Amino acid sequence: MREAMKEAQMAFEAEEVPVGAVVVCNGRIVARAHNLTERLNDVTAHAEMQAITAAANAIGGKYLSECTMYVTLEPCPMCANALYWAQIGRLVYGAGDDKKGYTTISQKLIHPKTEVKRGVMAEESVELLQIFFRERRK
Repeated sequence: MREAMKEAQMAFEAEEVPVGAVVVCNGRIVARAHNLTERLNDVTAHAEMQAITAAANAIGGKYLSECTMYVTLEPCPMCANALYWAQIGRLVYGAGDDKKGYTTISQKLIHPKTEVKRGVMAEESVELLQIFFRERRK
């Protein structure tokens, strides 16, 4: 999760919503990503979407069932469903998202075989998000 936080910090510095994601397979990082929605002018360029694509390219296949994604914020429904289709083996996330997170709609957006762990480094994730949005509202 520390590596995902580094990605979130990179997003923050690029004036993107500070969310970072890392995909680990067989004990090594195969993908790193952060939000790129502003830079790419693309509402789908969330950290998770970028990381799924990079990981699939790195391992040479579209299914990530042997991989773990670490992401600093609870995935939105779009990203959760992409993780479903990628059959991610494990999802670990930091801060929950009571407004736009996938759990506000349905736990079923994540593949039933995916193990989910919540709240890892949540305080650090929330703090970075709060600083980002506080600065934007000035």
